[in-house]
Amino acid sequence: MARISIRNASIGAALIALAAVTANAPALAQYPERNVTLIVPYGAGGGTDITARMLAKDLEAVLGKPVTVENRAGGGGWVGWGSLAKANPDGYTIGYLNVPSMYAGYLDRQYNRSETLDSFTPLMNHVLDYNVWAVKADSPFKSVKDVVEAAKKAPESISISAFGAGSDDHLAILSMQAENGIKLITVHHKSTADAKTGALGGHLQVLGANISEVAEEAKAGTIRILGVMSPERSPFLPNAPTFKEQGFNQVWSVSRGIAAPAGLPKDVQEKLTAALEKTLTSSEHQAKAKQLSLEPRVIKGDAYKTFLKDNEVSTKKLMGW
Repeated sequence: MARISIRNASIGAALIALAAVTANAPALAQYPERNVTLIVPYGAGGGTDITARMLAKDLEAVLGKPVTVENRAGGGGWVGWGSLAKANPDGYTIGYLNVPSMYAGYLDRQYNRSETLDSFTPLMNHVLDYNVWAVKADSPFKSVKDVVEAAKKAPESISISAFGAGSDDHLAILSMQAENGIKLITVHHKSTADAKTGALGGHLQVLGANISEVAEEAKAGTIRILGVMSPERSPFLPNAPTFKEQGFNQVWSVSRGIAAPAGLPKDVQEKLTAALEKTLTSSEHQAKAKQLSLEPRVIKGDAYKTFLKDNEVSTKKLMGW
């Protein structure tokens, strides 16, 4: 009995000591405790920037801390993606992954980047923004077929915009060329704003872009949409036929999703994913997206990783990397 009493006394003393240590220890950090930075790998005013600023405002309300958008343009997006990959994986730096554009940085050997898809913790897809071909309102081209027929008659005579090798716009052009045996003059621009200026100024014959980037001009009548590369007609451009309606088997879009650096702690990842899902599925966010001609498409966790990997494989195949 004495030994049991001594043992009990020892346990009691240990518990008292542990309680004292616990009482004097700082409280466990609760994420988030400070501002979150959201990296946009492109300049202000483009589709990704518009998407990000819409998200940041609504995500702030869910996280309870400011979400600050930082535009880090250059290097085909890799100034921003490189910064994101090298950031501290603590949940306070997140950013947009734009695919397929991102893949060129490490699949194309001329760039020889060390970062890959594995350098990130994919969290959630935000929007799918389908591709369009558009022209100046007074262009003689009235349909996608008109462009294809003109290109067949005079190879390499029709200019069209894209935004870097392996971008969604570029892949769509390559696929159309392969399907129809044509050759277009692909003119790579730094921004959609530059491409639109070229098209409206008559220096570019066809504008390759995304729905959200041209919907307002289409509604205003300054440009004409020749076709949309979506499975069915877009609610934002209901009068514009799809490529499939016109006999061309083309469905292309850019995916804009959110990621953190690789190595993000599981608990922080879960909190961020939950916050993003709550934000993206809210009626307020959905209404704002609609006003900006954006289509939120939630793909999260392992499903998002699979989505990104499948896109990587198809891009590599089409580009021959």
